[in-house]
Amino acid sequence: MAQRRARALMVLGTGSGVGKSVIVAAILRWLRRRGVRCAPFKAQNMALNSYVTHDGLEMGRAQVYQAEAAGLRPDCRMNPILLKPNGDSTSQVIILGKLRYTISASDYYRYFKDHQAIVHSTYDELSQEFEVIVLEGAGSPAEINLQSRDLVNTKMAAHAHAPCLIVGDIDRGGVFAWLKGTLDLIEDEHRGLVKGVIINKFRGDLRLLEPGLRQFEALSKIPVVGVLPWLSGVTVDQEDGMYTRFIGRRLARADKVRIGIIHLPRISNFTDFIPLSIEPDCEIELIEDGRDLEKDFDCVIIPGSKATISDLRFLHSSGLKAGLLDLDERGECVIMGICGGYQMLGERVLDPLGVEGAPGEMEGLGLLPIETTMSDEKHLSQTTGHFLFPGLAAPTLLMGYEIHAGRTHRLKQRREVIPMDSSNDSIGMFTRDGRIIGTYLHGIFDNDGMRRSFLDLLRSRKGLAPIERVSSYMDFKEENLDRLAEWLEGGLDMDWLSSLLRI
Repeated sequence: MAQRRARALMVLGTGSGVGKSVIVAAILRWLRRRGVRCAPFKAQNMALNSYVTHDGLEMGRAQVYQAEAAGLRPDCRMNPILLKPNGDSTSQVIILGKLRYTISASDYYRYFKDHQAIVHSTYDELSQEFEVIVLEGAGSPAEINLQSRDLVNTKMAAHAHAPCLIVGDIDRGGVFAWLKGTLDLIEDEHRGLVKGVIINKFRGDLRLLEPGLRQFEALSKIPVVGVLPWLSGVTVDQEDGMYTRFIGRRLARADKVRIGIIHLPRISNFTDFIPLSIEPDCEIELIEDGRDLEKDFDCVIIPGSKATISDLRFLHSSGLKAGLLDLDERGECVIMGICGGYQMLGERVLDPLGVEGAPGEMEGLGLLPIETTMSDEKHLSQTTGHFLFPGLAAPTLLMGYEIHAGRTHRLKQRREVIPMDSSNDSIGMFTRDGRIIGTYLHGIFDNDGMRRSFLDLLRSRKGLAPIERVSSYMDFKEENLDRLAEWLEGGLDMDWLSSLLRI
């Protein structure tokens, strides 16, 4: 390129879930602490967990977290293509923050050249604004059946002139075979981009691993530049399926609020609940089926869903619908729905156009007087307003974001409800007694005062005194990002990395 271009680094992996996203975030935070202007980039991400930017565009949540690590406002150019799987073997294809089409995998690959041009031009534009860009691969670069049409891994690294690190997960076993096999199966033309190897999730005595490291280096001619210990005591935003890091099964304590999150098959935006995990008086547990509702929960939350009707069927078949209606009848706990969960609390969900799968409709839980119809036009916005919420004495300023295809309207009331925002009753509502709550607002628990007031409301319902001590979720995130950088420094050869990036 004739124009200035950022120095680049790509983090590849031997497979999904080996820690690429977290390591990219850690590198970005380390760079930021050294005063380097840096940014993340992932050409194509597949996830149900997404975010709406300040300009109303959609991007993958992992790149949002990485942007925060770099001290940046999230920008959809950091994730130019986002794939959001539907329940019928198709995916929504979101390009530069906007839904372009919904197609099958085989049809998607027909657009490879077009998509490659988009991610390359987007990277080129972004690279003119920063000193260093840290790219993240997807899955493995050794999927030989996909290499000719792989947008994310080595072809992207070659375009960015990015030296590559390969991350392997030792906790799964067979890490040396996994790393060597990955190196051997990378295309000949791109193998020279690989400059180092990182072994992640190590637990044990490093002295026992040392002989294997030296033998691997002799076999592969690639240095092992880091062995990262098992990451504990740090809360990070994770990709889909990894949220059990902060949600665990704990022994119930009478002095704590117990919240159950229903584990929908198509759960999305589970990061809504991470802020609850920082509160010392809050225990969180996943709910898998109706039998779990027999436990003593103070609040049960139905989270977001990428396939609302499909997940409603799951509530029926798993016994969860019957259990939730029984909880409502007994008045024993608060039931809350967020986004897709809000839609499920209503009388019906209709999808005449097949937006989320096959056309159809499904009876909801009937706990709120609403009906939702899916639309092929997605609503995306960052939303700020003065919201009334159970436990709040008066409307208060709350911020969050909306991302939904459904259009919800109120029906004739069977039970009295109060709009969450008097100026915009589409945001959500709750029953006058505060036991049934529905909202379209993601990130609602990021609001510190509201989160504390809500937990104190649950405490008062079980006869506990309020804590009234507000924790800062932003401070918590910043502290964890700094600890993430320190974790990286403790296991990676930072002098080697500084030399590689010419810092």
